Amino acid sequence: MQFISNKPEDLKDIARSIIESYPESRVFPIYGKMGAGKTTLTKELCNVLNVIDIVNSPTFAIINEYITDKNESVYHFDCYRLKNVNEFLDIGGCEYFFSSNFCFIEWPQIIEDYLPDDCVKIFIEVDDETQVRTIKTE
Repeated sequence: MQFISNKPEDLKDIARSIIESYPESRVFPIYGKMGAGKTTLTKELCNVLNVIDIVNSPTFAIINEYITDKNESVYHFDCYRLKNVNEFLDIGGCEYFFSSNFCFIEWPQIIEDYLPDDCVKIFIEVDDETQVRTIKTE
């Protein structure tokens, strides 16, 4: 699937389409350069899931847990600061993937070998001139 985002407000509908298009999926690694909008998209994905907590980047914590209005957990990872994959493994990162809860992972490149085969990869590309974002899933 491919979506075009001309402005941040477009992300609400894009996030809803992603969640609805992959009803059985729970693990969503999100790829994009710095400033592409990975956290902003994650916030919208969490809004679609009715997260009641404030969603912000877990850059220093590596993982944030949010609660939905149905008292379900949603996990938000930021692997940017990981020095190596062992740091992820040491916190039991893979166990979250098999929890049946939604997992959104920013900067997943370092843990790619540990992502479940059925994860839905999200790629955000930004046109440097227009700032239009192309969001693709696979």
